[in-house]
Amino acid sequence: MTAPLERSRRGVHDKGVGRAARLFGQIANQTSQAAGRALTFLVAAGIVLLWGLTGPIFHFSDTWQLVINTGTTIVTFLMVFLIQNSQNRDSAAIQVKLDELIRVSTAHNSFVGIEHLTDDELEEIRDRCERRAKAEKVGEESVQRAGEKAKLAAERVAG
Repeated sequence: MTAPLERSRRGVHDKGVGRAARLFGQIANQTSQAAGRALTFLVAAGIVLLWGLTGPIFHFSDTWQLVINTGTTIVTFLMVFLIQNSQNRDSAAIQVKLDELIRVSTAHNSFVGIEHLTDDELEEIRDRCERRAKAEKVGEESVQRAGEKAKLAAERVAG
Protein backbone atom coordinates (compact mmCIF):
# COMPACT_ATOMS: atom_id res chain seq x y z
CA MET A 1 0.00 0.00 0.00
CA THR A 2 2.92 2.34 0.40
CA ALA A 3 3.87 2.22 -3.28
CA PRO A 4 0.75 4.09 -4.52
CA LEU A 5 1.16 6.58 -1.69
CA GLU A 6 4.80 7.14 -2.64
CA ARG A 7 3.83 7.50 -6.29
CA SER A 8 1.12 10.02 -5.47
CA ARG A 9 3.49 12.01 -3.25
CA ARG A 10 6.12 11.89 -5.97
CA GLY A 11 3.52 13.08 -8.48
CA VAL A 12 2.65 16.03 -6.28
CA HIS A 13 6.35 16.72 -5.79
CA ASP A 14 7.00 16.45 -9.54
CA LYS A 15 4.15 18.89 -10.24
CA GLY A 16 5.64 21.32 -7.71
CA VAL A 17 9.06 20.98 -9.29
CA GLY A 18 7.51 21.46 -12.73
CA ARG A 19 5.75 24.61 -11.57
CA ALA A 20 8.94 25.91 -9.97
CA ALA A 21 10.92 25.16 -13.13
CA ARG A 22 8.30 26.86 -15.28
CA LEU A 23 8.27 29.91 -12.96
CA PHE A 24 12.08 30.07 -12.98
CA GLY A 25 12.06 29.78 -16.77
CA GLN A 26 9.62 32.68 -17.08
CA ILE A 27 11.58 34.84 -14.64
CA ALA A 28 14.88 33.95 -16.35
CA ASN A 29 13.44 34.70 -19.79
CA GLN A 30 12.00 38.08 -18.75
CA THR A 31 15.15 39.02 -16.85
CA SER A 32 17.47 38.06 -19.70
CA GLN A 33 15.29 40.05 -22.11
CA ALA A 34 15.46 43.08 -19.80
CA ALA A 35 19.19 42.68 -19.13
CA GLY A 36 19.94 42.86 -22.84
CA ARG A 37 18.26 46.23 -23.36
CA ALA A 38 20.10 49.52 -23.74
CA LEU A 39 17.99 51.09 -21.00
CA THR A 40 19.20 48.46 -18.52
CA PHE A 41 22.80 49.27 -19.39
CA LEU A 42 22.13 52.98 -18.95
CA VAL A 43 20.51 52.38 -15.55
CA ALA A 44 23.49 50.25 -14.43
CA ALA A 45 25.95 52.87 -15.70
CA GLY A 46 23.93 55.54 -13.90
CA ILE A 47 24.12 53.60 -10.63
CA VAL A 48 27.90 53.26 -10.98
CA LEU A 49 28.20 56.98 -11.82
CA LEU A 50 26.02 57.92 -8.84
CA TRP A 51 28.10 55.66 -6.61
CA GLY A 52 31.30 57.28 -7.90
CA LEU A 53 29.94 60.78 -7.32
CA THR A 54 29.05 59.93 -3.72
CA GLY A 55 32.65 58.92 -2.97
CA PRO A 56 33.70 62.33 -1.65
CA ILE A 57 30.55 62.55 0.48
CA PHE A 58 31.39 59.25 2.20
CA HIS A 59 35.15 60.03 2.20
CA PHE A 60 35.78 56.99 -0.03
CA SER A 61 35.27 54.79 3.03
CA ASP A 62 35.51 51.02 3.17
CA THR A 63 31.72 50.82 3.55
CA TRP A 64 31.28 52.98 0.45
CA GLN A 65 33.49 50.56 -1.51
CA LEU A 66 31.78 47.55 0.02
CA VAL A 67 28.40 48.73 -1.29
CA ILE A 68 29.43 48.54 -4.96
CA ASN A 69 31.48 45.37 -4.46
CA THR A 70 28.61 43.56 -2.77
CA GLY A 71 26.04 44.80 -5.28
CA THR A 72 28.07 43.77 -8.31
CA THR A 73 28.92 40.39 -6.78
CA ILE A 74 25.27 39.59 -6.11
CA VAL A 75 24.15 40.71 -9.58
CA THR A 76 26.95 38.74 -11.24
CA PHE A 77 26.19 35.61 -9.20
CA LEU A 78 22.49 35.69 -10.12
CA MET A 79 23.11 36.57 -13.77
CA VAL A 80 25.31 33.49 -14.21
CA PHE A 81 22.30 31.27 -13.53
CA LEU A 82 19.95 33.34 -15.67
CA ILE A 83 22.35 33.41 -18.60
CA GLN A 84 22.99 29.66 -18.33
CA ASN A 85 19.25 28.97 -18.24
CA SER A 86 18.69 31.15 -21.29
CA GLN A 87 21.61 29.48 -23.10
CA ASN A 88 20.31 26.00 -22.26
CA ARG A 89 16.83 26.81 -23.58
CA ASP A 90 18.20 28.39 -26.75
CA SER A 91 20.52 25.46 -27.34
CA ALA A 92 17.75 22.91 -26.78
CA ALA A 93 15.38 24.78 -29.12
CA ILE A 94 18.01 25.00 -31.85
CA GLN A 95 18.82 21.31 -31.44
CA VAL A 96 15.15 20.35 -31.83
CA LYS A 97 14.86 22.52 -34.95
CA LEU A 98 18.02 21.01 -36.45
CA ASP A 99 16.84 17.50 -35.65
CA GLU A 100 13.54 18.22 -37.39
CA LEU A 101 15.31 19.66 -40.44
CA ILE A 102 17.53 16.58 -40.61
CA ARG A 103 14.52 14.30 -40.21
CA VAL A 104 12.58 15.84 -43.12
CA SER A 105 15.55 16.38 -45.44
CA THR A 106 17.87 14.14 -47.38
CA ALA A 107 20.53 14.57 -44.68
CA HIS A 108 21.61 11.55 -42.68
CA ASN A 109 19.08 10.77 -39.96
CA SER A 110 21.93 9.16 -38.03
CA PHE A 111 22.99 12.69 -37.02
CA VAL A 112 19.84 13.19 -34.95
CA GLY A 113 20.82 13.03 -31.29
CA ILE A 114 24.60 13.21 -31.75
CA GLU A 115 24.77 15.97 -29.15
CA HIS A 116 24.62 13.17 -26.57
CA LEU A 117 27.89 11.57 -27.77
CA THR A 118 31.27 11.98 -26.10
CA ASP A 119 33.73 14.61 -27.28
CA ASP A 120 35.89 11.93 -28.93
CA GLU A 121 32.90 10.47 -30.79
CA LEU A 122 31.87 13.94 -31.97
CA GLU A 123 35.41 14.66 -33.12
CA GLU A 124 35.42 11.41 -35.11
CA ILE A 125 32.13 12.34 -36.81
CA ARG A 126 33.41 15.87 -37.49
CA ASP A 127 36.58 14.48 -39.09
CA ARG A 128 34.55 12.06 -41.21
CA CYS A 129 32.23 14.87 -42.37
CA GLU A 130 35.16 17.12 -43.20
CA ARG A 131 36.82 14.34 -45.25
CA ARG A 132 33.52 13.70 -47.04
CA ALA A 133 33.08 17.43 -47.78
CA LYS A 134 36.65 17.66 -49.05
CA ALA A 135 36.12 14.65 -51.32
CA GLU A 136 32.90 16.16 -52.66
CA LYS A 137 34.70 19.44 -53.35
CA VAL A 138 37.42 17.61 -55.27
CA GLY A 139 34.72 15.75 -57.20
CA GLU A 140 32.89 18.99 -58.01
CA GLU A 141 36.14 20.59 -59.21
CA SER A 142 36.81 17.55 -61.38
CA VAL A 143 33.32 17.74 -62.90
CA GLN A 144 33.79 21.48 -63.48
CA ARG A 145 37.13 20.90 -65.25
CA ALA A 146 35.58 18.15 -67.40
CA GLY A 147 32.73 20.51 -68.28
CA GLU A 148 35.18 23.22 -69.29
CA LYS A 149 37.13 20.75 -71.44
CA ALA A 150 33.91 19.58 -73.08
CA LYS A 151 32.90 23.17 -73.80
CA LEU A 152 36.30 23.92 -75.38
CA ALA A 153 36.09 20.75 -77.48
CA ALA A 154 32.59 21.69 -78.63
CA GLU A 155 33.75 25.19 -79.56
CA ARG A 156 36.66 23.70 -81.58
CA VAL A 157 34.35 21.37 -83.43
CA ALA A 158 31.84 24.18 -84.12
CA GLY A 159 34.69 26.32 -84.97
